[in-house]
Amino acid sequence: MRTFGKWLGRILLALVVAVVVVGLWKREEVTRLLAVNSLFAEDKIVHNFSHMDDAFLSKPLSRGDGPTAELSYGPEYAPPAEVNDWIEARDVTALVVLKDGQIVYENYFKGTQPDDLRISWSVAKSYLSALVGILLDEGAIASLDDPVTTYAPKLKGTAYDGATLRNVLNMASGVTFDEDYLDPDSDINKMGRALALGGELDDFTASLKDTFTTPGSQWQYVSIDTHVIGMVVRGATGRSVTDLLSEKVITPMGLEHAPYYVTDGAGVAFVLGGLNLTTRDYARMGQMFLQNGRYNGQQIVPADWVAASTAPSAPTTEGQIGYGYQWWIPQDATEGEFMARGVYGQYIYINRADGVVIATNAADRKFREAGISDQNIAIFRQISAALGGT
Repeated sequence: MRTFGKWLGRILLALVVAVVVVGLWKREEVTRLLAVNSLFAEDKIVHNFSHMDDAFLSKPLSRGDGPTAELSYGPEYAPPAEVNDWIEARDVTALVVLKDGQIVYENYFKGTQPDDLRISWSVAKSYLSALVGILLDEGAIASLDDPVTTYAPKLKGTAYDGATLRNVLNMASGVTFDEDYLDPDSDINKMGRALALGGELDDFTASLKDTFTTPGSQWQYVSIDTHVIGMVVRGATGRSVTDLLSEKVITPMGLEHAPYYVTDGAGVAFVLGGLNLTTRDYARMGQMFLQNGRYNGQQIVPADWVAASTAPSAPTTEGQIGYGYQWWIPQDATEGEFMARGVYGQYIYINRADGVVIATNAADRKFREAGISDQNIAIFRQISAALGGT
């Protein structure tokens, strides 16, 4: 019996040592996974959205060594009660409003600061779209109607075999992908866990085999389509999205702060939602698109791409919100009214007729409730209309 006890004790000791060794070896991965599991917790979400590099691998983007593009202050806009109520109800953390390129309102909430680098979520998709327009103009990408497998051969034999670059820009790939953020077993959340554990998103994307319709025939918002756009960009140029976006968009804009991308385990940018900037710098992006791609004294994005990407070209159902090439177009939009939009309340809203840009960040855990998106757009239009005649 004493021999058995010694034997059992040695086994337990070996197990404890093994657990400690594995825990130390995988400490970073375990820490990131725990952080991801509490990313949207009510008591942590505001902090997390300004510190995404604590939860994920990340890579900085260069802003270059040029001067910051000026954002001067114009006549102050005083929000009415409806806007202030909306700020509180939607857990807004930052709101910057530009009129004719000048800041007329800027405020930060819930303990956040102006210099916080805030997660874009799907607002990042519009940045990647801008890069595609530049590469198309330069000839690195030959045509929007090229199959994605021309530039990303890893996708041959997958659900994306047969889809074109235009299809994925339009979110009309026909690929089956569950985007339910509230379901822990959804594809989007499986992808998030793979990201936290240092997996490679190219492999994750290539594992998708199912489609629900033919490419180009039906619009359905599928965030992994944007990763495919990133694969096309990398395949067409032989360069990383991080370097390309820094060189061709970020540096020319003269941002205040160098942004960063969340990345996967291979250092590949999480292009479908991992860009982090200050809210003022999000507003600069909106101002550039309001000015047809021109900003900081130069044409950064081709004007014809600005027009094409912000037009409702996707095969959305009649009566739904419109969609272009990774940009949203509100129902009954006026000419030059469009927006970038991300989950939990991230927006860049542009109203060219009124000369207004609105950049907002939030930690709205109720963002998917019925009518919330329409309420947000209504508030943006109210602010824009109030400033349009000034």
